[in-house]
Amino acid sequence: MKNISATLAIVWRIAAPYFRSEDKWVGRGLLAVVVAMELVLVAINVLLNQWQNRFYSALQAYDLPEFIKEVWIFLGLAFTFVALAVYKLYLNQWLQIRWRQWLTQHYLGEWLDGATHYRMQLKGDAADNPDQRITEDVKTFVEQTLTVGLGLLSSVVTLASFVVILWGLSYKAPLYIYGTDIVVPGFLVWCAVAYAIVGTALTHWIGAPLINLNFEQQRYEADFRFNLIRVRENSEQIALLKGEGAERGRLLQRFGFVIGNWYAIMSRTKRLTAFTASYGQAATIFPYVVVAPAYFAKRIQLGDMMQTGSAFGSVQDALSFFVTAYRSLAEWRAVIARLDGFEMSVNAAARGAALEPTIDVAPSKGKAIALEQLLVKLPNGAPLVAANAFTIQPSERVLVTGPSGSGKSTLFRAIAGVWPFGTGTVAIPATSKLMMLPQRPYFPIGPLGDAIIYPAEHGSIPPEKIRDVLVAVGMPRLAERLDEDGHWNRTLSLGEQQRLGLARALLHVPDYLFLDEATASLDEPSEDRLYRLLTEKLPQATIVSIGHRSTLDTFHNRKVALAQDGEIHVLGKAGEPAPEPSAAR
Repeated sequence: MKNISATLAIVWRIAAPYFRSEDKWVGRGLLAVVVAMELVLVAINVLLNQWQNRFYSALQAYDLPEFIKEVWIFLGLAFTFVALAVYKLYLNQWLQIRWRQWLTQHYLGEWLDGATHYRMQLKGDAADNPDQRITEDVKTFVEQTLTVGLGLLSSVVTLASFVVILWGLSYKAPLYIYGTDIVVPGFLVWCAVAYAIVGTALTHWIGAPLINLNFEQQRYEADFRFNLIRVRENSEQIALLKGEGAERGRLLQRFGFVIGNWYAIMSRTKRLTAFTASYGQAATIFPYVVVAPAYFAKRIQLGDMMQTGSAFGSVQDALSFFVTAYRSLAEWRAVIARLDGFEMSVNAAARGAALEPTIDVAPSKGKAIALEQLLVKLPNGAPLVAANAFTIQPSERVLVTGPSGSGKSTLFRAIAGVWPFGTGTVAIPATSKLMMLPQRPYFPIGPLGDAIIYPAEHGSIPPEKIRDVLVAVGMPRLAERLDEDGHWNRTLSLGEQQRLGLARALLHVPDYLFLDEATASLDEPSEDRLYRLLTEKLPQATIVSIGHRSTLDTFHNRKVALAQDGEIHVLGKAGEPAPEPSAAR
């Protein structure tokens, strides 16, 4: 009972925001109509149950006029039932897609807000495969929640309606044993209740492991799919290293988890299906066996017997809701657990950014970027880089060097405000525009023009200007392909991608441009030309570069060296150390 309450609380937490959102009136209206149709369908089933009594009684009495009348009544009820069933499904699907659209937008907003997605990865991301949770799990949650909710409502209303009918039939068809009537008020109801309780208990006992098995199956499937995507995205490196054999082994190992868990699901489902199928077949004949003595003793007519069987079946079906829907419920529980884990992971990352000691990126009134009492740490808490009273002045050209692992890229991330581990303040001029260019720039899949100007909106920069910049950075062959769709991170070499990254910077005209080895894949003459282009086109911009080539000294008027122990040294252009370090840990 505790688990059921906890699950329902999670369902309410996930589902309720939609019905309080800006789309609430449409959502509530669709839900109300679907619920009303479900109730009318139950009412039609009650009328059909009463119709059965009259119909079979007319057959038994050879009453042709009554028979024809009941046929017309049936046609009217059947037409109404079909029409309601069709439109209930249509409106249900309409509600599903609107609910799913809102929930997807909600989760995408929370996941992408304030670099939460990045912090989740840095913290180990307890919610594996967020792509699956936002796509498949949201879709399944909406579908199953409506299916289970409406099914449960229908079962409750059906039970309430048919219990009254079955209770009345218990007096017309009393328990008849060896020629003696045994009066047990509502004995047909108690038979149905006992039958359903035994079936539900045995179903849960047999099928309970399916909940965890379905949870694991979704995780294994998503992990296998994710690794297939990684192979596709890194196909060039795998081919160059001739790593196909190793990748095949790794993929088959992950697929082995899928297969092994599926065999466990098969085994458990076989047992559950064997029981539920037997249970369903026995339920077909069970009510007739119970009332047969009264029928053959001529205490009731054929119509009463058929109505009793139908009413008993309706009560038994309503009481056996958890038996017939157990596998769907198991899958639903697994999806709920996955979405709950995703929400907790997102909230933990967002809460950590707000509550834990973090690096504070704040606007400043001055024109320089200032690092005050800054201590950048690793995720395990170990100190990495320290800086105090360190400034980057407007229009300055700063070259950052240091051995691998000294924290150069991490310092850039801290300045950008996406690295949460550490303390201190990064003060950035309030009206300044920062741009970070990593060694491997990101280009979204789509038209080349949109990929270059990312994250600007489509059409915000004239195509003519984009073409001019492409020619300037040495990529004229792409100037006429701006409308061409592609996966540019795969189809272009890293050097070409770095050229497009610099084109992006020229188009956005940042006040502060941070280049994290953004030209490392270019030859020195090309790097020289592109740095001269940046100097010419962005004369007022502050450029901070991470690089190791001595040729970069020419384009920077200050050099900063990060030591392995985290100490920052300000060096002259020729590389000679200043009298004192600018900061120490």
